[in-house]
Amino acid sequence: MPAGLNDFIEQLSANPFLYSLAALSGLLVLAWLGNWIVNRILLRAIFRALRSTPVRQLEQDGNLKFIARLANVVPALIISEGILFVPGLPEALTTVVSNVARAFTVLTVALAISHVLTLLNTLYERRPDAQHKPIKGYLQVVKIVVFAIATIMMIALLIDRSPLILLSGLGAMAAVLMLIFQDTLLSLVASVQISSNDIVRVGDWIEVPQLNADGDVIDIALHTVKVRNWDNTITSIPTKRFITDSFKNWRGMQESGGRRIKRSLMIDQQSVHFLSADEKQHLRRFRLLKDYLQEKQQEIDEWNAQLQEQGKEPVNTRRITNLGTFRAYVNHYLRNHAGIHQNMTLMVRQLAPTADGLPLEIYCFTNTTAWVAYEGIQADIFDHLLSIIPEFGLRVYQHPSGQDVREIQHGLRSLQG
Repeated sequence: MPAGLNDFIEQLSANPFLYSLAALSGLLVLAWLGNWIVNRILLRAIFRALRSTPVRQLEQDGNLKFIARLANVVPALIISEGILFVPGLPEALTTVVSNVARAFTVLTVALAISHVLTLLNTLYERRPDAQHKPIKGYLQVVKIVVFAIATIMMIALLIDRSPLILLSGLGAMAAVLMLIFQDTLLSLVASVQISSNDIVRVGDWIEVPQLNADGDVIDIALHTVKVRNWDNTITSIPTKRFITDSFKNWRGMQESGGRRIKRSLMIDQQSVHFLSADEKQHLRRFRLLKDYLQEKQQEIDEWNAQLQEQGKEPVNTRRITNLGTFRAYVNHYLRNHAGIHQNMTLMVRQLAPTADGLPLEIYCFTNTTAWVAYEGIQADIFDHLLSIIPEFGLRVYQHPSGQDVREIQHGLRSLQG
């Protein structure tokens, strides 16, 4: 050792305060140097190596934070171990600094593990089947366990006691912990049931009327399920509500390839009547009714022929009605419509008469589940039916409006005049 260095050390030894201060400064410089080496050399080399691999996108998106987190472990370890060799410090201060540095190391490792779990979820979500079996809820449970263990270890290090002493006291606190984490436990059970029973997936269209949610599921976490409503608002629903409450999932409709049309035309019952010969001739112009009228007339003629003498009275015979003919037309129209799914239920039926008219319900499925296309097909169908119904001598029922009242008043004035 050089003579000058020996003289310097002897002078420092003669002054304990300066000696301790120099040793402490040297420890801090060593910790800084270790952190600099790791961040400037080791981490740069790691990131440079990752850029030539498929993981480069993760690095660009900031998903590799756990590597930077682990870099902070080096200076913490240097301080926790080096503080023990600094002379002249009180034993209590040495113990406190060492324990705080070790607790910081535990916290850093826990945060790094949390980032690794987040990275695993990011990688999993890139799989094509990820939305069917999300794992975000399970990873959040693992994070809770990791931070719980880290908290126990940090407390044990700070009070300089064994972690087993703290764990032995947790038995008495089990009831309190159950009360504190009851929402987490219920959410965990709900997440398991949602995943195992395939109740809801990311991308599903769901309706939860009691929570004013109607839209696509965009995230399934441990405690909440996020729904982007059709007005672009976000509704957060507790995960356990999907087990305890009812909701509607439209996934079955989307997977079937057809969306139901179930809407009624309200027919004015006073416009229903038997078809006259002229009306039959008029309706034979319809391509969709030509075969129907011919077959129906033949069936009725054969049935009426069996009545013999009684068949001479019109009240005893079967006749074709304008409503029945219109119903047949609507059925044939839907059977020939390019937007209607022909392999699903298709019918045109009468419902019970009401004070608002006779409901003629159209029940069928479109061959698309896209919302805009579905609404367009449905609107086109009813536009056509509402426009053509007068050809059958039928009227659509509508409550009297201002125009109706004015027409009645005008008719009364004409009669009085």
